[in-house]
Amino acid sequence: MLAVHLVSFFFSKLQEDPTKKVDRFLYAMRLHDDQLSDISARFQAEMKKGLSVESNAAAAVKMLPTHVRSTPDGSEKGQFLALDLGGSKFKVLQVKVREGMGIRRGGVEMEEKTYPIPKELLVGRGTELFDHVSESLKDFLHEKNISLDKKHPLAFTFSFACEQSSLDQGSLLGWSKNYRARGLQGKDVVQALRDAIDRTGGMDIEVLAMVNDTVATMMTCGFDDNYCEVGLIIGTGTNACYMEELRHVDLVEGDEGRMCVNTEWGAFGDDGALDDYLTEFDRDVDAASNNQGKQIFEKMVSGMYLGELVRLVVLKMAKLGLLFDGHVSDALRTKGKITTANVAAMEEYKNGLKNTRDILTGLSLTPSQDDCIAVQHVSTIVSFRSSNLVAAGLAAILTRIKQNRNLRALRITVGVDGAVYKTHPQYPKRLHKVVRRLLPECHVRFVLSDSGSSKGAALVTAVAQRLASQKRKVDETLSPFRLSHEQLQLVKARMRAGLEAGLKRKGSTAIKMLPSFVYRTPDGTEHGKYLALDLGGTNFRALLVNFKKGLQQNTRLHHKIYTIPLEIMQGTGEELFDHIAECISDFLDYMGLKNARLPAGFTFSFPCEQTALDTGTLVSWTKGFKATDCEGHDVVSMLREAIKRRNDFDLDIAAVVNDTVGTMMSCAYEDPQCEVGLIAGTGTNVCYMEELKNIEKTEQSTGQKQGDKMRGEKKVGDAEIQKMCINTEWGGLGDDGSLDDIITPYDVEVDQTSINPGKQRFEKLTSGMYLGEVVRQVLLDLTRGGLLFRGHVTEALKTAGIFQTKYLSQIESDRLALLQVRSILQGLGLDSTCNDSIIVKQVCGTVSHRAAQLCGAGMAAVVDKIRENRGLDHLNITVGVDGTLYKLHPHFSRIMHQTVNELAPQCNVNFLLSEDGSGKGAALITAVGCRLRQELNNVDNLLSS
Repeated sequence: MLAVHLVSFFFSKLQEDPTKKVDRFLYAMRLHDDQLSDISARFQAEMKKGLSVESNAAAAVKMLPTHVRSTPDGSEKGQFLALDLGGSKFKVLQVKVREGMGIRRGGVEMEEKTYPIPKELLVGRGTELFDHVSESLKDFLHEKNISLDKKHPLAFTFSFACEQSSLDQGSLLGWSKNYRARGLQGKDVVQALRDAIDRTGGMDIEVLAMVNDTVATMMTCGFDDNYCEVGLIIGTGTNACYMEELRHVDLVEGDEGRMCVNTEWGAFGDDGALDDYLTEFDRDVDAASNNQGKQIFEKMVSGMYLGELVRLVVLKMAKLGLLFDGHVSDALRTKGKITTANVAAMEEYKNGLKNTRDILTGLSLTPSQDDCIAVQHVSTIVSFRSSNLVAAGLAAILTRIKQNRNLRALRITVGVDGAVYKTHPQYPKRLHKVVRRLLPECHVRFVLSDSGSSKGAALVTAVAQRLASQKRKVDETLSPFRLSHEQLQLVKARMRAGLEAGLKRKGSTAIKMLPSFVYRTPDGTEHGKYLALDLGGTNFRALLVNFKKGLQQNTRLHHKIYTIPLEIMQGTGEELFDHIAECISDFLDYMGLKNARLPAGFTFSFPCEQTALDTGTLVSWTKGFKATDCEGHDVVSMLREAIKRRNDFDLDIAAVVNDTVGTMMSCAYEDPQCEVGLIAGTGTNVCYMEELKNIEKTEQSTGQKQGDKMRGEKKVGDAEIQKMCINTEWGGLGDDGSLDDIITPYDVEVDQTSINPGKQRFEKLTSGMYLGEVVRQVLLDLTRGGLLFRGHVTEALKTAGIFQTKYLSQIESDRLALLQVRSILQGLGLDSTCNDSIIVKQVCGTVSHRAAQLCGAGMAAVVDKIRENRGLDHLNITVGVDGTLYKLHPHFSRIMHQTVNELAPQCNVNFLLSEDGSGKGAALITAVGCRLRQELNNVDNLLSS
């Protein structure tokens, strides 16, 4: 009875506009933008699930890594064979990629031949299928007069879902498109092809790459458009691929760069994610397929199924009396009688209605004009839904790319192939329009692929060869920076020899080993107010430090920073010290201490020859200072004279302090085991507590009176004076040529263009002032060799000093995505690709790794010397450290610690970060020095009595 009412209802509607009748009947297929956005969001969630190692096994959308790591850049070249297997026929091709031609500097020439595949091979044994492919390949070589003796690289386009563990390996996950060859599922199809080639014999073929047709499409379009990072197939089947950030691809090790991911999006919905969008006709198509419950999205959109969907809709409408006066022909009841080509013909702009009538007549139907309009509209709705669903999936991919790269807007090209896209008159326009409507902030260009599945496979192989060649050349360039354990042992031995030589000779040595006249580290009893003056760079600091007796954690510190103008840094010595005196006067005014004569420590972070704690003769300026009439003069005397010239305050300058010594002292205040100081920043240096008996040149410089005082102190003091802190000035290691065997041409260039050629060679290998410049020299060489920035040497890259060491710390950060690396490089005027960014990061890492290893080797020499000085089998010691390179570089400290552990296994070395070594440390040295001065005066009084 219900059926009679339904029929009556539908007959009452026969006189209305036939398109409205269809619209109402197929309401569920007419998707609006909110629904498309919902589908897009669901697909994004499926993509994320497929990329994660935790959820991939259960994911419907498999997101298969392809191991294709770069799109073409136009510099690819070579001659390749290609096999394209994915339909009822397959092709063999010879592809020549020529550099220096075409739209993007390269051109591609192809010769091809198509071979049929007998139907029995599609469902037979896999070995028989691949034997047929191999024999056809050999036939092609004969026909094209291609040498059988020469080795030929081959690219294999295999248009079925495979799980790849490398570019030349892929296990078949499952057949589609009427292929059912036995014995290959779960097997490596590249190996199956190699085995078949071996069985055929008479060919020397190297299978270099296996590529999905979707990936090949992207690569083909990418050869002509470097914005192409998405591939799309809409043909018999459907699929999409895109360049994903490698850090998100859990199934592949590594996180640098990008990798093309084959989404296999045809399986979207296999887990029920699209159930509420499926119509009864989709369910009927699925039920009648040979893979029920699989490839649900593909069955809604691809050419294999669109015609059948139209047939089922028309059949149902006819049965309900909505078409053909209720007449249903046997042909209309027959599966496959309406094809996707028929759907395209029905929607032709001018001849669509005529084509519709011809097709329906061919199905033994007698359609009216309204019937033809209605059936044409059914085709339109079915194909429109297909393009809408593809647009939703594509919008998900583009949104992910945009989010990955943290962009507000995205410019990108989609390479497209497939019969539906190529032959359907309205499909491309609809797809483009909906994508742009869903993503108005993205500029999306669609490019039709030319011989995508074949040419693209060859390009994948060419890109792989280019990257391998590029990697080999970059590795060769960087190999001199990679130091072996034996080389590091030699550096340690040379550092040790340099330390010993510097202790013995007063004359010129590479490592100066300057006595600091600091005989003790703090013992915690220090108290009172001390002034610390800190000159070490472009700023001068004045500090007031107040130590509370026995309360290390309650030290109070006030400071003010003053700029040293360049004209003062490079003017006269008198101008420099007058400027410093003016800054001190201002600070004392600021603190209300103008009339107090405070003990002061002067941190002077330049090489000084000291003859007492409060005298220091400047050996040479560094760090850009060039003030005249200073070198060879006592800097304390120069400061005292400047204070006298002002005549508005007075100071008791009790100590001239190197920043390295200050670092050691500030850490020793916290940890009594701290007897070494290290600076690893703009410059580099080490100090340590050396046995007095080993410092031969001290006796030459201290004078008889000081020697008598020390001997008297041994007799009457609470503790013997047995040690003195030595400021090694280890940056000079190599000034005598002892490091020439590890110095690279890039180091030589940096040295020769510096303000002190031939000096501070170790510092130029290890410190922040120079590492960025070493990196720039390497980048410049790689670019000139065509390995970076497309061989384009910019003015920025030729500018000395532009690549500051802070960029190494930023670029090497584990948290920094390559997109941010590109942003840093673009800020320097260097327009980089993703692959350029990887190489730049590799160069930075190699240069900084060597620097950390060299510092570690030097430190191993120092701590081993201390251990041997004390006759110990094992030494526990703390190193106080300061410097931006150590503090801010993400890997420097770890690599240095590791190197020390390896080269000094008998020493347990703890590293303690300094808290204001040049300020608090200078105050501590002053406090310790004042105490010792009082003790020595007491000794003087005892000796004189």
